[in-house]
Amino acid sequence: MIKLNNKFAIGCLVQWYEIEMIEDYVQSLRKSVDTIENKENVIVDFKLVINQDLEKIDGSKITIDEIITKFEKIIDGFESDVTDELVTIADYRREFNDKYCDKVDVLMWGESDSLIPTETFQILDGIHSQVREQTPKYLVFFGSCKMWDDSWKPIEHTNFTDKPFIDGDDKNWWSLRYTMNQKEMDEINGKVDDLDIRKVSPHKFNGCGLVISSEVVKSGVNIPRSVFFIHEDTAFMMMTNKVLGEIPQYVVKNILLVHNRKHPKKRMYIKSESADGSGYYPRKNTDWYTKSNKMCEHNAYNIFNQSKTFTWKDVFND
Repeated sequence: MIKLNNKFAIGCLVQWYEIEMIEDYVQSLRKSVDTIENKENVIVDFKLVINQDLEKIDGSKITIDEIITKFEKIIDGFESDVTDELVTIADYRREFNDKYCDKVDVLMWGESDSLIPTETFQILDGIHSQVREQTPKYLVFFGSCKMWDDSWKPIEHTNFTDKPFIDGDDKNWWSLRYTMNQKEMDEINGKVDDLDIRKVSPHKFNGCGLVISSEVVKSGVNIPRSVFFIHEDTAFMMMTNKVLGEIPQYVVKNILLVHNRKHPKKRMYIKSESADGSGYYPRKNTDWYTKSNKMCEHNAYNIFNQSKTFTWKDVFND
């Protein structure tokens, strides 16, 4: 058991159709929290969204009440909220940052398709204790699986970075499309004796498992409200760079945080949709998704320009 010297908050948004997937994430989180003696130093926050404005539930397979019951059983003991409002990942992470930056020293973005390392809070506690006096504004990212191109190599796990990227590969353990379990992650991380912590410049990260010192948010950095759906990680990075410049970003290269992007249970019980585990989801071909994606991308990359800001109203109005 370890005793933390600092306080942490980790938050995760759960959409109703992710209910069959989140238990793996929760179990990895419990395993990490169970290593801590003073558990009150870690706030675990969940929000379940049952809104159906974008996707409709197949009531012949499950009901919203059944989903809520499942959710409450899975996250028993952790802080949670259930909302029927339209709340996106950008909305949740913006609110999470603002809500907890004055309550803890370090914030972490959880994600429903991830597995966090058992060593997470021990490592982050050590990093924060070492840098909080000299550079209290910083970011951290754990090693990731193989990514799309070489620009991601600085944050790829040391076991993954020299592996080939094969588009569509879901068989090899290092692949972006491979669904890894807790045992596999633990075996990789359990071989580490000495941490390989490096600085990354320029900043490079995605939203899954991003660690943010609270001083960053207190200084005025957050996800802009113009980013209403996705691209929130890009917008947050741009805001960080604009407001604070090249603050340190540390990557723990040899500790893996799993991001199961193509989890076969990622989108369940959606009416007129079938997730077959191939990574193809029909939402990407819908008019609303295409529009919202393009509009959020426009908003994210034009934060500092004199250009129109799009909203959900623009998505649904012809």
